[in-house]
Amino acid sequence: MFVIVGLGNPGSKYEKTRHNVGFEIIDELARRNKIVVDKRKCKAIVGEGVIAGQRAVLCKPQTFMNLSGESIVQLLNWYKPEYDQLIVLYDDVDLPEGKVRFRPEGSAGTHNGMRNIILLTGRTDFPRIRVGIGRPPEGWDLKDYVLLRPETEESKKAMNEGYEKAAQAVEVYMKDGLEKVRGFVGR
Repeated sequence: MFVIVGLGNPGSKYEKTRHNVGFEIIDELARRNKIVVDKRKCKAIVGEGVIAGQRAVLCKPQTFMNLSGESIVQLLNWYKPEYDQLIVLYDDVDLPEGKVRFRPEGSAGTHNGMRNIILLTGRTDFPRIRVGIGRPPEGWDLKDYVLLRPETEESKKAMNEGYEKAAQAVEVYMKDGLEKVRGFVGR
């Protein structure tokens, strides 16, 4: 079973903010695949269903971003996915708004949620899909920037296209594997 985890912060205060990219992609996957994400389990809100012919669970940790690993450890213990069947979705300030990147493994980079996941799971060998949120304007604090919503129509459009492409990338990976998804999102 694939465990697909979108990183974000719980609560209406954080809805649609740049840091909640993972939740937005989960919502897009749920919509596209008719999965209801509304059950509480493993410190997350989850929904089980089928994506690309594979059993999957969509997850939104409710631990706040910097403690995402707490939920993921519980999800891994409950669902027991193969190493390559945990997919983590999150934001990246080092990519332009809406740009999608896939990596089969890697470090946390500057992302505190990923840092916590790697620390608590002891693993870096899981696929991840990042959607760019762009860099903050000069003089802005990064913490303030990631907790804002995209404001311009251009930014909203770029981000929505990124969520859609990221959801498609998950589906391509689940259906056709590593090489196909690399070709789909580029390197």
